[in-house]
Amino acid sequence: MFAFGIMPPAMFLGMIIFMLYGFPVAFSLSAVGLFFGLLGIATGHFDFAFLQALPLRIFGIVSNDLLLAIPFFTFMGAILERCGLAEDLLEGTGKLFGAIPGGLAYAVIIVGAILGAITGTVAASVITMGVISLPIMLKYGYNPRLATGVIAASGTITQVIPPSLVLIVLADQLGRSVGDMYLGAIGPSILQVLIFLGFIFVLSIVRPKDVPPLPPEARGELNAALVIRVLWGMVPSIVLIFLVLGTLFLGLATPTEAGALGVVGAMVLAALHRRLTWDLIKQAMHSTMTITSMVVFILVGATCFSLVFQGMDGGLWIEHLLSHIPGGALGFLIFVNIFIFFLAFFLDFFEIAFIVLPLLAPVAQSLGIDLIWFGVLLCVNMQTSFMHPPFGFALFYLRSIAPKTVKTKDIYLGAIPWLGMQLILVAIIIFWPESVTYWLDKAPDVDLNTIKIEVPGFGNDSGGSGMPNFGLPPMDGAPAQPAAPNLSEPPKFN
Repeated sequence: MFAFGIMPPAMFLGMIIFMLYGFPVAFSLSAVGLFFGLLGIATGHFDFAFLQALPLRIFGIVSNDLLLAIPFFTFMGAILERCGLAEDLLEGTGKLFGAIPGGLAYAVIIVGAILGAITGTVAASVITMGVISLPIMLKYGYNPRLATGVIAASGTITQVIPPSLVLIVLADQLGRSVGDMYLGAIGPSILQVLIFLGFIFVLSIVRPKDVPPLPPEARGELNAALVIRVLWGMVPSIVLIFLVLGTLFLGLATPTEAGALGVVGAMVLAALHRRLTWDLIKQAMHSTMTITSMVVFILVGATCFSLVFQGMDGGLWIEHLLSHIPGGALGFLIFVNIFIFFLAFFLDFFEIAFIVLPLLAPVAQSLGIDLIWFGVLLCVNMQTSFMHPPFGFALFYLRSIAPKTVKTKDIYLGAIPWLGMQLILVAIIIFWPESVTYWLDKAPDVDLNTIKIEVPGFGNDSGGSGMPNFGLPPMDGAPAQPAAPNLSEPPKFN
């Protein structure tokens, strides 16, 4: 453990102590990095020349075009959070599925997936669906634990469904394309929604009393007006999804440009719902400023920490520890996911992505693990951080808007089955990598044994076997050489 000195493990332990103390993460990372940097200079474990790179690395963060997509997608989500789109979707979809057992739960899951594809904000999804759906579900006999669990879990789907902010951060930290990361997340997103829907279906058969259908007076008649109302909520949303993700997947826009298009589309949607006001824009701008500032400060602190940590051979220390885990790549993946799962009890997904991922990515690459698959796998795992009792943020959001008749114990116990389903998806991705890689562009298979290179003028044109003389006169007694090759012609590949 101490093959690379005492400083890397001491630095890692110091970071954990600061985190547990509750000091702000961004300043904790900077403080630990600078303190151990000065300590390493004094003890000869760290070269002062490394710190000269710190200003350039910070400038690289604030000038990173990829990270510019974060405020765009955040602003888009903040506008859609307040424009009434979720209310229309939930009300119409709830009535559409209300006649079947578990209909409201189906509606919450489907709307959660749609909101995830157009907002990417967990807090907005959980709070909106909780305010609208939870009172209705409780009123018509849904089990409180099931009702709170399905709302909290459906809100966390936004972490995996593009255009998730987590996927943008992961792509930046792994040095991979955001478009590829989004494509890789399509399969797990579909699987997660299907797992949730399948659970409700089984529950409606095994325990139908926990998920009763809505009475006729509550759902109304299934007529053309109801269908049009549902389509009015869904069609503009689908158009916005294509505007953001379609242009990105087709290569028509960069992530930043796609985010800008999303902002324009969100403002158009808000105008269609007649809720585009100056107050709405100011609130959205304030929310965007807060989240973007938090991300940038955490990234600056993580850069300071990682610079000193790598300068003390901390990366080699981590690689030495993790590359010797029994089981090779599979053992590494299982260990890392267990580690991330427990780390998510205490840290936010941004903090995990900025602190832990840069230490794990080199080890994963040395083991031959596809980094897109690795990033999507960790993203699915990190969504559990919102569902961990008693620290999950989704549970906190739900507790803040749930009626007092709903006990906190019911919220925590209701989250456990959905947390288990999220972990099932983690296992599926580990043992079925094609769930991620199937959607990625495949390079053409080339058999190197079939490649033949022909260079003009080289070979046995006249039965000889020598090299050409490039136009020089033959030596006395030497056989005549073939004519000089035309070097202006490109080599021929068959």
